[in-house]
Amino acid sequence: MSVKITGIEITQHRLPFDTPFHASWDTKPRLHWDATIVRVHTDAGLTGIGSGDLMVGFAGHENLFIGQDALAIERHYRVLNNIQFHYGRCWPLDLALWDLAGKITSQPVWRLLGGLSNRVRAYASSGTLRDPGAMAEVAERYYAEGFRAMKIRFHRGDWREDIKALEAVRARMGDKLDLMVDCNQGWRLPWDHYAPWTLKDALAVGRALEKLGVYWMEEPLHRADREGMRRLRDSVDVRIAGGEMTRELYEFRDLIADGCLDVLQPDAALVGGITGLRRVALMAAEHNLIFTPHTWTNGMGVVANAHLTAGMSEAPFLEYPYDPPEWGLDRRDYMMEQPLRVGSDGWITLDETPGLGYAPDEACLARTLTD
Repeated sequence: MSVKITGIEITQHRLPFDTPFHASWDTKPRLHWDATIVRVHTDAGLTGIGSGDLMVGFAGHENLFIGQDALAIERHYRVLNNIQFHYGRCWPLDLALWDLAGKITSQPVWRLLGGLSNRVRAYASSGTLRDPGAMAEVAERYYAEGFRAMKIRFHRGDWREDIKALEAVRARMGDKLDLMVDCNQGWRLPWDHYAPWTLKDALAVGRALEKLGVYWMEEPLHRADREGMRRLRDSVDVRIAGGEMTRELYEFRDLIADGCLDVLQPDAALVGGITGLRRVALMAAEHNLIFTPHTWTNGMGVVANAHLTAGMSEAPFLEYPYDPPEWGLDRRDYMMEQPLRVGSDGWITLDETPGLGYAPDEACLARTLTD
């Protein structure tokens, strides 16, 4: 007998910061962190939980899910995809449905997705800009904590200044860390209006990164510049990464067909959910490309992407947003009873807990409720 959906509950939360987070890609210091929590209730007494985007436009569409089989995930994905076209990105509901599917079947999501592995190696994803010496010290700290790869942000106004920070890390750490660079040229926040790099800019940066043995350069051009990405990819040895918030899955088909990317990075909390990104992961595998999601939402989003990546992908690394004190686990994972931690060996290990394996911190969610 199928388990039926009886209700969908959406709450909004805000954690105020005592000191700001100066995200490299945001010209405004961040004074708080918002989280949307989606709960899918059932007639079996089980509840699936997800988090991510704001669920803009979902109100009024609850009836399209209530009364339906909770495990009809492909059907639910098609409805969410229609809502995305007409309104906003409501993919946290898909994450909640996968959490629920695991609880119904008494299986962890990584196993439901194929069970390839329950582990994925994490790379430390920094979020703030530091001078070269301070950046090298952060790299040493990451290494001491078990990380064997890290991502450095380029957003200092002149890419040559960014290179100096990268050079300092390479000089300090040698080859002990794989290094990635996020150029952050693919999109802008609503209040920012400065232009992205041109192909000539990106080519100069790419050649400098080649000399430093960088594993990938991320979003070096505007997201629509496919021809530029293809030409850049053909011109440099460093891998080209992108697609973290590319909204339509057919765009990944075209990015692959046009030879634009080596690394595909859609985030399940923002793009397609787990259901949609299964398709992208398979497309990447069939074209011998890397699939490894962006994960800068919150702890629940990192967990969902970890299940997707471990369960069906052979990614060399998964992004682990972590840059204390401005972006520590106390901020990223505040909605969870226990934060998602990386082991001393640098790996994220997922256990046998049914669903996505996290539990909400109900006391914290009550304190941070905004509606």
